[in-house]
Amino acid sequence: MSGQRLWDAPEFPWPLAPRLQLDDGMTTIEIDTPAGRIDALLGVPAGEGPWPGVVVIHDAFGYPPDKKAISERIARAGYLALTPNMFARGGRGRCVARVMRELLTKRGRALDDILAARDHLQSMPECTGRVGIAGFCMGGGFSLIMSPKGFGASAPFYGTPLPRKLSETLDGACPIVASFGARDPLGIGAAKQLRKTTTAKNIPADIKVYPGAGHGFANELPGQPLLRVTGFGYNRAATDDAWSRVFAFFGEHLGTASG
Repeated sequence: MSGQRLWDAPEFPWPLAPRLQLDDGMTTIEIDTPAGRIDALLGVPAGEGPWPGVVVIHDAFGYPPDKKAISERIARAGYLALTPNMFARGGRGRCVARVMRELLTKRGRALDDILAARDHLQSMPECTGRVGIAGFCMGGGFSLIMSPKGFGASAPFYGTPLPRKLSETLDGACPIVASFGARDPLGIGAAKQLRKTTTAKNIPADIKVYPGAGHGFANELPGQPLLRVTGFGYNRAATDDAWSRVFAFFGEHLGTASG
């Protein structure tokens, strides 16, 4: 176990501690799900709560340090941030295949894990009871398909390709603040389609496309020069603007600390 971070481990042959404080103030906890306990990354704002919560769904890369940075950003804005490890069960390859399949079919343990994360936040005395969801790439897709499932607001970042049968998927959806990159090869026409659907269904929405930004523009992943060539890659200006919109939208629909 020496030198191995929990979010890199493909399997968990030992019992996890209920809470493991990390060096940067983030906390790894266990949450109960219908299929057993999984680990999750928890970020708590400084100061006095209670605060609204945000379930954060990671991308297909899993739990790199980038997810801690995202959790810290959300916590600094005044929200509890809980990132469940969607690949906690079994080897990484099997987990990725299963979770992606469940994203496409819109049923399975992955959806149960997300709802369990929501329930965990709502059960915390530090939480106001209002919980939103945010996700990236794969997680953005989950943010969309889970938007009718008891969340107060949804923030998909480049959740492309969009879910199948989008109008049906968004029946009863919460308000949506979505961010796309104009150079995203997976997202051609996605913003237009989502805007058309939310308008037709009277879903409050803030949908924006960032010129010059590609898929993954809000994730600081390794190999940035190659990623940019392929239409992916980090874009700080787009990231900062997108988060500014997200937090304004969350403030409107989730409230603020004790509010």
